[in-house]
Amino acid sequence: MGPGRRVRVAKCQMLVTCFFVLLLSLSMATAMALLHLEDRFAVVSRASVDSNPWEAVHRWVFSMGISLAGLLSLGATLSAAATMREAPGLLATGFLCFALVFCSLVQVAFWRFHNPTQVEDAMLDTYDLVYDQAVRSPSSIQWPELAAIQDTFLCCGKRSPFQLLGSREADPCRGEEAAREDCLQSIRSFLKTPQNMAFMLTSTGLALMVYAMLLSSFLCFAVRSGRGLDRRGKYTLTPRACGCQAQEPSRFTLSQ
Repeated sequence: MGPGRRVRVAKCQMLVTCFFVLLLSLSMATAMALLHLEDRFAVVSRASVDSNPWEAVHRWVFSMGISLAGLLSLGATLSAAATMREAPGLLATGFLCFALVFCSLVQVAFWRFHNPTQVEDAMLDTYDLVYDQAVRSPSSIQWPELAAIQDTFLCCGKRSPFQLLGSREADPCRGEEAAREDCLQSIRSFLKTPQNMAFMLTSTGLALMVYAMLLSSFLCFAVRSGRGLDRRGKYTLTPRACGCQAQEPSRFTLSQ
């Protein structure tokens, strides 16, 4: 396979990769929109407890996801345009965007590996704070917030090995609500799907970023070395100064 054919194949692969990167960006933006608008996330974020643990995690995850989605869209758009126009500057900018996303995803994967339950613990801690303050003071603002959380998750109370019979913790779960699932278990079950989705997006993003960086660096070096496809058949004329004086053409006569 000649150099020109290799460049042509790399350009086709780069365009296909940019399409999948755009799909990944759209998926990530959709996931962040669901994270921001989903009722079960929102009702825990609105809990008015001191130093709400879930609110800080929620804000960090949302900001990180939106930033990564924007970088992915920018990198894919610049790389696609640079591939069509064979612009090494745009290819370098697209490579920088992919490199930033790759470093961010590596940091996210490292954080998830060392703190696999931090997101779950933040939501559980927030519910614990609301629950404890509500059962201690039923007239406080935490009591309707606790009811809203339990109605949203369709759960009631929390089962603890330290719970005493006849304690005030049984107050939120009376009548039909007593048959509901434990809220701690309900929260854990709900978070499994978002966590699996985050793992899938992170793994796909890492694989795509590695492949996109390899393609963009290869195309950048190929264009700079003059092996671009669009340069074939294009010529430029540059005027050159000539110090020669014009001479009249000599005349010839034929004599018989």
